Amino acid sequence: MSLRKPGLALVLALAGALLTAAPTAAHAQPRAGVTADHAATLAALKELNAAGGPGAGVLAGGAAGSWHLSSGTATLNTADSLAPDEHFRVGSQSKTFLAVAVLKLAERGGLALDDPIERHLPGVVTGNGHDGTRITVRHLLQHTSGIPRDGVLTPQAGPDGTYTLAALVKEALREPSVAAPGTSWAYSNGNYEILGMLVEKLTGAPLHRAVTDLVITPLGLGDTVFPAPGDRVVPAPLIRGHAGVRVGGFFWWTDVTRSHEPSLFHGSGAIISTTRDLGAFYRALFDGRALSAASLAEMTRTVPLEPGGGPADPGYGLGLLRLPLPCGGAAWGHDGGVPGYYSETLVTADGRYASGITNAQLNGAPATAMYKTLTTALCEDRA
Repeated sequence: MSLRKPGLALVLALAGALLTAAPTAAHAQPRAGVTADHAATLAALKELNAAGGPGAGVLAGGAAGSWHLSSGTATLNTADSLAPDEHFRVGSQSKTFLAVAVLKLAERGGLALDDPIERHLPGVVTGNGHDGTRITVRHLLQHTSGIPRDGVLTPQAGPDGTYTLAALVKEALREPSVAAPGTSWAYSNGNYEILGMLVEKLTGAPLHRAVTDLVITPLGLGDTVFPAPGDRVVPAPLIRGHAGVRVGGFFWWTDVTRSHEPSLFHGSGAIISTTRDLGAFYRALFDGRALSAASLAEMTRTVPLEPGGGPADPGYGLGLLRLPLPCGGAAWGHDGGVPGYYSETLVTADGRYASGITNAQLNGAPATAMYKTLTTALCEDRA
C-alpha cells in the first residue's frame, strides 16, 4: 500500500520553450541552529531535492526551538536558499484551514457536523447519484461523500478568467457518485468547494475573506494569504515555483510562479503561506488556540484511506491526515500540490513539527521523499 497520496490533482503542462537546465546534485545548506544531530534529515532532504524542484527546504522543531535546512535554490541561476519566511502556494494544505473555519462556525451554533448539506445549500448537491439529503457536512470534510476524485478540471471560467465556487461544484458533480455517503474514503476537491459555498452562505462574506477572518487573523499568521480570485501574486519574499522535466542528469525548468489562477481551487488549494506560518498553524490545532477540545476530537476521528485499513495505518479526519511515524506513534497534517510547488506539514500531539517545500513537480508529487524528510525530522527531535 502506498503511504502517501498527493493532495491535489497535479498539473504539469509546459507552456512555450523549456528554459534553464540545472544539475541534479543537491548542495544542502544548514541554517541557524542546525547541528550534526540532523544529518539524517539532511540526507533525506537531498533526496527530496533530487526528486522534486530546483530547491527543497524543511523547518522543524518543538518546545526547545526550531531549525531549518535548505537544499538547492529558491530562484534559478542563484545561490538563494529556501528560507522559513519565504512564501509559496500550499495547495491542499488549504483544506485544513477551511476545515477549521467550518468547525469554528459549528462552535458558534446554527451548524452541526451531521447536518445534511441540503439543509444549508438546498438544491446544490444533486444529480448523478449525489444526494444532498444524505451527504452531511462531516462527509464532505472527511471525503466520504461519494463525490469522485478529481480528473482533468474543465470548469467554465468567467469573462475575467476566474472561477466561481458554483462552477467548480458543478464540475465536481458531473461524474457519478462512487459510493454511498459514509461508506468509503475518496479524495475530492469538490467536497471542499461545496464547503466553501457553505462558509460563504453562513458568513455572508467571500470565501477568501471569511477564512482570513475566522482562522488566519485570529491565529496571528501574518505571512499567510488567501488570495482573492484573479490575484496571482505570490508575496515577497518568495520561493519561485517551476514546472519541468528530467533528462538523464539534468532538469529543465520553466517558471510558473504567476501562471496559476487561485480560484481554480478556491478553498481546496488557494492559500499562500510559509513553512514558519504552517508550523505555527498546525501546532495551534493541538495547543488549544485554533479550536475547542471537542472540535479537535472530532477533527482527529479518522477513517482509513484504504479498505480494511487498521488504526495504525494512514487515516483521514476532518481536513487532517494521520500518518504513522517510523519511530513509533503518529503525526498529523496535510500535503498539497499546485503547479510549481509541493509541500507538507506534520505535527505531533507533543508539539514537534516539520514543514517541507519543494518548488516544482515532476510528473506528480515526490510524496515518498517528502514523507521521509518530515518523519525523519520529527523522529530526530524525539525526546
